[in-house]
Amino acid sequence: MEPILKLSDISRIYKVGTETIYALKSISLSINKNEYVALMGSSGSGKSTLMNVLGCLDTPSGGDYFLNSIDVAGMSDNELADIRNRQIGFVFQTFNLLPRSTALDNVALPLVYAGVSREEREERALKVLQEVGLGDRVTHRPNELSGGQRQRVAIARALVTKPAIILADEPTGNLDSKTSEEIMALFQDIHSKGNTVILVTHEEDIARHAHRIVRLKDGLVESDGPNNNKIVMAKSIIINE
Repeated sequence: MEPILKLSDISRIYKVGTETIYALKSISLSINKNEYVALMGSSGSGKSTLMNVLGCLDTPSGGDYFLNSIDVAGMSDNELADIRNRQIGFVFQTFNLLPRSTALDNVALPLVYAGVSREEREERALKVLQEVGLGDRVTHRPNELSGGQRQRVAIARALVTKPAIILADEPTGNLDSKTSEEIMALFQDIHSKGNTVILVTHEEDIARHAHRIVRLKDGLVESDGPNNNKIVMAKSIIINE
């Protein structure tokens, strides 16, 4: 089976004045469909740069990157944007919601760019909001929601385009421990329904939810293997706060 993501000898070099920074040195990595992977590393390890490359937010300086068998390493910005919109759902630490828009409109936004009709946009946005336990919060704006609810809206927005991959960058970084566990239960549920989930985190207790952990150090893969201490959740619990 062809991996959903395949990176071969990926490098990323930045020029800052006269200084050359080797953010990624030689990364080779394959991720299969429906894997649940945590990318870990301390500040400066290269994990954020790798996430940007994986998410087609940045282009590598060298190497090959295939996403769903499509060669994306040399694509233009417009081509990368199209791939992102169709293949990847993003969840960020800071939620990135539009403050004046309702939960429904925030979730439907990616479908506007995809050219989906208003009726279908609202129907699909409502469905995913119900799936993340926010069916009764569709008309609320972000300032009327708790942190956990805002992250649920962000997760619903990531799911609404039916992407192949969910890429989550420190998704519990702004949440308390109880709410973090609820959000991780939601990711477990998303994974169980067939999504490939890639989680970027520096927190060991959050990474323990993943089935495989890739550790980065100084722009290289330090270790890559199954998570033998993964947290098993019998059933995801959706809680309306």
